[in-house]
Amino acid sequence: MRAICRTYADAPALHVAGTHVASVDEKTGIQARERLHPTKPTRPGLIERREFEYVRHGTLCLIANFLVATGKSIAPTIGPTRTETDFADHITRTIDTDPDAGWIFVLDQLNTHKSEALVRLVAQRCDIDSDLGVKGRTGILESMKTRREFLEDRAHRIRFVYTPRHASWMNQVEIWFSILVRRALKRASFESVAALRTRLEEFIEYFNAVLAKPFRWTYAGKPLQA
Repeated sequence: MRAICRTYADAPALHVAGTHVASVDEKTGIQARERLHPTKPTRPGLIERREFEYVRHGTLCLIANFLVATGKSIAPTIGPTRTETDFADHITRTIDTDPDAGWIFVLDQLNTHKSEALVRLVAQRCDIDSDLGVKGRTGILESMKTRREFLEDRAHRIRFVYTPRHASWMNQVEIWFSILVRRALKRASFESVAALRTRLEEFIEYFNAVLAKPFRWTYAGKPLQA
């Protein structure tokens, strides 16, 4: 936890030096729900009234980055799944926004966040020629533990910092997700998955232009209870 807090505290200086600190995670199962009847707006003496019945049109998964130093959300991935390949492709697209920079990704310990695909991506982008081994058998790829150790290596230009288990609140993108839900999703009605995708894309564009700013992170990594 202290390592994550130090990473957040160092993010502005790292940004100036050419290294991005990106908080990243998936928001899964975002439902395209359409209200059966129109919402009745507020009027004198009455609050807004929303229809409680709805129709489901499907779901989307959003893989999002929150840049700690600037407060912007970049290179979002919106699709139906969040597989190992989806996540590795997302990290690839994120790195490609500034391919020669340093990248530090803060994320949780989901198995797809410590995958063979990520190890191979980091090895390729950091020009690491050593034998990676075989997944489940030998070398760096042998286990989740060995893959994590490789991905966390501070000597790499691209590396990962993992939150403790059951501590997703340490990941700043979770704060950004709560803003997304309150401002763009909570009271909305979507007639299709395409309409939901458009809302997500438009909100991210609006957020970056109008609302983006770094979060004031005050927790220093001390125990929360004796």
